[in-house]
Amino acid sequence: MRSDSRSARIQVLVAEQAARRGARVGVVDVCTAAVAALPVGGAGVSAMSKTAASHPLCSTDGISEQLEELQLTLGEGPCVDAFTQGSAVLTPDLLTGAMQDRWAVFADAALEAGARAVFALPLQMGAISPGVLDLYASVPTVLDAEELADALAFADLATLLLLDARIDETGAPVDGVLADRGFEDLGGYRAEIDQATGILTVQLGVGIDEAFVRLRAYSYAQGRRLADVAAGVVAHRLRFSPDTETKRTDDGT
Repeated sequence: MRSDSRSARIQVLVAEQAARRGARVGVVDVCTAAVAALPVGGAGVSAMSKTAASHPLCSTDGISEQLEELQLTLGEGPCVDAFTQGSAVLTPDLLTGAMQDRWAVFADAALEAGARAVFALPLQMGAISPGVLDLYASVPTVLDAEELADALAFADLATLLLLDARIDETGAPVDGVLADRGFEDLGGYRAEIDQATGILTVQLGVGIDEAFVRLRAYSYAQGRRLADVAAGVVAHRLRFSPDTETKRTDDGT
C-alpha cells in the first residue's frame, strides 16, 4: 500500500469527483480524479481475469474508451502486459521503434486513436488482480516519481472499490460502492477478501484465480457485496465445496 498521507489525499480527490456526480464513490471517480491530478488526457479501467472474459468497465473520454476496447480485442498492449506481468507498464512514447515492435498492431491503432503515451497499472490485492487502470496522454509524456506514486495510489483505490462492488452478469458493478462504509474501512475488507480467497483455495482445491472467480460468482448469484461474502467465509459461516452447492451454516450469511 502507499503512504497514509498520499492515500488520504487521493481519497479526498476521488470523493470530490463522486460528490460532483451526486453519487457514491466508484471506479469512474478514480479515473476522473486521476486525469485531473496527473499529466494525462484520459483514463479507463478494464476488468480482467485469467479464467473469464475481460471487458472495459469505464473510461473518461472517447480515446480512453477506444484504447480499452483495442487492447482487449487485439490481446496486446500495455494493459494486457500489465495484467499478465503483475507490474506497471509505462510507455512514454508509442512512436519509438521498441514499442512498434512490441505491439505491432496496437501501437499504430492507439496512435491513430489519438494516444501517444500510455501507462497501465495493474489492480492488485495480494495474489488477486481484478483488472487494470490505463492512463493516456496525447503527447510524449514521462511520469516523474511523485506522479507515478500518485498513479499507483489511484490504482490501489480502484482495486478496493472494484472488489467491494456488487457484480452483474458481465462482471461490472451494478450499483455504487461503499453504501454503508467509509474509506477508513477499505484496508480491513481488503485483507478479509484476500484471506477468504486463500481459504477457498483449500476448500475447493483450486488456484487463487479460480478461488476468486468462485467468490465473485457467489456474490453475484446472491446479489451481495463481495466483502460481505468474504466475511462469511472467514467467519466459517459460509463453506464452499468442489462437489456440492455452497452451504450456509447459519441464517446470518
